[in-house]
Amino acid sequence: MSQGVKRSNFRSRGQRLAYTTHGDGDRPVILLPGLLLPARMNTPLAIHLAERGYRVILLDPLGQGDSARPRDMWRYSMSMFAGDVVALLDHLKIDQAVVGGTSLGANVTLEVASLAPERLRGMVLEMPVLDNALLASAVAFAPLLVALTIGEPVMKLVAAIARRIPRSRLPFNIQVLLEAHAQDPGPSGALLQGLFFGRTAPHRDERRTFAAPALVIGHRRDPVHLFSDADMLARELANGRLVAASSILEMRLRPDRLYGEIDAFLDEVWAARVRVVQPRRRPAAAARQARRRTS
Repeated sequence: MSQGVKRSNFRSRGQRLAYTTHGDGDRPVILLPGLLLPARMNTPLAIHLAERGYRVILLDPLGQGDSARPRDMWRYSMSMFAGDVVALLDHLKIDQAVVGGTSLGANVTLEVASLAPERLRGMVLEMPVLDNALLASAVAFAPLLVALTIGEPVMKLVAAIARRIPRSRLPFNIQVLLEAHAQDPGPSGALLQGLFFGRTAPHRDERRTFAAPALVIGHRRDPVHLFSDADMLARELANGRLVAASSILEMRLRPDRLYGEIDAFLDEVWAARVRVVQPRRRPAAAARQARRRTS
């Protein structure tokens, strides 16, 4: 393992969660992966940011990557994942961090803004899945849910084949996809069921109260992660800015331009001497937050 990279575990909600740290700077950034993908999908960005002096923590959400994979659907929800992020901050004794992620990771970040806005220095939100994408998401993921549950025996065979494929000489992004397909389908199905029965993201009225600076990256020509959702979110957030990616492949294959946007955003966020003052929360949102912290 290269110098400055550490793999660790901690416990949240009685479950083991895995995370990998790149760099040891004093400006922490937590990155979250997409649905069913391992945290290491963000390794190229983590290496880039660590070289610029950031301390980057890649968290595997429950049910993904190297974290525990229980088969109980009630253990999975966006808000629970957000609670795990806050638990990681507590575990690492980090007062504030920039939190961000892709797809699922972006939505979990929004839930962190709902649960503990004072812990956010900023947000990097790539491919958020919001109001405009719900139909497309159902069409895309419902067959996968059926395959992982009703078709579990067949998917176990697919996982076994994926585990046998040598990965060392394959492109990095193909390795990540194979790692996701090699997982036991049962817990993955439970994770999808939990997400389907929970809320996808905070309501737009609540999103308008989020004051943390946010870089929103939207992808054109993406039927699930609609650009209209990213554009809407950037306009809703008090301190949001939108960057348009040419496609989902730009960050993975030609990331220099987007990395430059992320660099500039992080430099600006961490250069600010005064913490963002959170606006007064609406009574309903404040009540929900209190219930989550005491549950």
